[in-house]
Amino acid sequence: MSRKLTRRQVVAGAGAAAAALKFPAPAIAQSQPFKLGLLTVKTGPLAQGGIQMEQGVVTFLKEKNYTMAGRKVDFISADTGGNPAGTKTKAQELVERDKVDVILGPLAAFELYAISDYIKQQKMPTLSLAAADDLTQRHANPFLLRASATSSQAMHPMGHYAATEMKLKRVVTIVEDFAFGYEQMGGFQAAFEKDGGCVVNKLWPPIVTPDYTPYLAQISGCDGVCQGFAGSNPLRFMKQYAAAGLKYPVVTGETGGDDALLKSFGEEAVGLVSCCPYTLDLETDGNQRFVNGMLKNFDTVPGFYAAGLYVNCQVVEAGLKALNGDASDKEKFMAALKAVSLADTPRGPIKFDHLNNVVGTFYIRRLQKEGAKYGLKLWNKTIKTYDNVSQFWTWPEQEFLAHPVYSRNYPPLKGC
Repeated sequence: MSRKLTRRQVVAGAGAAAAALKFPAPAIAQSQPFKLGLLTVKTGPLAQGGIQMEQGVVTFLKEKNYTMAGRKVDFISADTGGNPAGTKTKAQELVERDKVDVILGPLAAFELYAISDYIKQQKMPTLSLAAADDLTQRHANPFLLRASATSSQAMHPMGHYAATEMKLKRVVTIVEDFAFGYEQMGGFQAAFEKDGGCVVNKLWPPIVTPDYTPYLAQISGCDGVCQGFAGSNPLRFMKQYAAAGLKYPVVTGETGGDDALLKSFGEEAVGLVSCCPYTLDLETDGNQRFVNGMLKNFDTVPGFYAAGLYVNCQVVEAGLKALNGDASDKEKFMAALKAVSLADTPRGPIKFDHLNNVVGTFYIRRLQKEGAKYGLKLWNKTIKTYDNVSQFWTWPEQEFLAHPVYSRNYPPLKGC
């Protein structure tokens, strides 16, 4: 049976239709806050880096007045506790309870391995600082983007520099007994031996090791040491190394000589040579703006962890702008993030390879007293720059991927 519509109903219906045309669903979605989630570590030996991660995000958001691509940003920070189970729980809370649009973090390689399948199932765009090599290599995750480095990426140029310019021949490696450590030292060994060096021994103290004396006693028959400690552990190691009377030159990657540790290092660390995708002494507008923000907001100089998260925020903002602020389609948003190329970040220019890992500049630095700024007594001075460093170093991609992922036993010790 037909029913006559009143004039009021007709006008109301027309108004609703006009509203639907004028304000399509994406516009309504864009009026909502953009939700930015962070997985970080605030307790334990890795907390030094985890706290800087959060500071890097907050520095970016304050600079942008908590707005990205015209949308207000809600920032939710979650403490993983630095373990795989805690990371999985916190990731689930960010996705299912907090309904975040993107996840930044986590910090550790073993944390990222623990949530990789979950973020893939949820199609959750994730920009991780964690350096788990294989998740942008043989088992690439289409919803993971890395703007920092793989575990081995800084160690490849460090191995090259140690062999070709420091002229080291025989090196002992020492690092925490976990995934990040294995992959770092695998990268160092592969590149060092490619250029004629030899790793004579590999030492693996647990991540919580108050006393390195039993390991220091095993350092001999070499002309150099490569340490890859993270968080606050480099401070303890370098002090105990000097106290043991060891004089071999020490090289390290992005965490073992981190700029955020400069205020805490002492004489024992002078001469430490590191390779990092970020360096405090980079004299660009982008880095100066970032450093000034960290000093203003937290009265601290930044290192790799803070810079990495600030750069991640730059990538998120660029991807969001490319979609006019609409992140509702996760696959489109992920595609926009992968396509980002930035010229002015605190670490210099970056772009991404087809497996979603960064290609960028890496800096060899020597820790010294001269040239220090920001009230510091020690300073990482850049002594060599490697441009356009990919996760495959100088190996052809297919040749690199034909080998096993770097591990505790790969590459094997060959005997020198």
